Amino acid sequence: MSRPASLIGVTLLALLASACPAAAALDSPGWTVTVYYTAVESLHHEPPTPVRGCPNLSCDNGNDDLGSYPADFVQAVVDEGAGRTTAGQYLNWSDDTGFWLDTAPRDANGRPLAPFRSAAADGLADGTWVTLVDCGLQDDGTEVPAEVCQQLRAPTWQIRDAFTPGLGGDKHIDLYLGEETGPDFIDSPLYTTLVGAVVRVPAPGPS
Repeated sequence: MSRPASLIGVTLLALLASACPAAAALDSPGWTVTVYYTAVESLHHEPPTPVRGCPNLSCDNGNDDLGSYPADFVQAVVDEGAGRTTAGQYLNWSDDTGFWLDTAPRDANGRPLAPFRSAAADGLADGTWVTLVDCGLQDDGTEVPAEVCQQLRAPTWQIRDAFTPGLGGDKHIDLYLGEETGPDFIDSPLYTTLVGAVVRVPAPGPS
């Protein structure tokens, strides 16, 4: 008599689970957690300043006229790496490429950034999945607002980006929030720095 298909499926899944155990994870304490975002031109109102660079992704350190943008928007692009213009393009910047116009904010490997997924961390391989287990404290020593901690703990983050040289370091992770959601976004509770956080990372393999 043949076995029911449902039992065969359960047995097969059990065999696969035993053959391919889930990757071991390690709760690593002592992390600094920062965040970054994509600026939005319409939320910035300082006098315009001209920007020169590449008209597309396929060149480095260009000198084309890319237009003029509010000075505080341009500074935010330099600080955060990308900004959406009122024309619907993205003004991107990196320290080794300069400014360029694009159809998306990009990570260090040229892939579009994914809000509440993309992250940067030195010492973790590209594609590594991590989660924030404990938010620690804000950098001024105060408690992290519960809503903020929940927003940062809920996703599973993937290392898809890299720090500007000199800004990373050991046990420092930078989490991408997406586009800024209003004026003075950097004064909002979500734009935070956490210290003493616990990050769940893959356990090191056998040496």
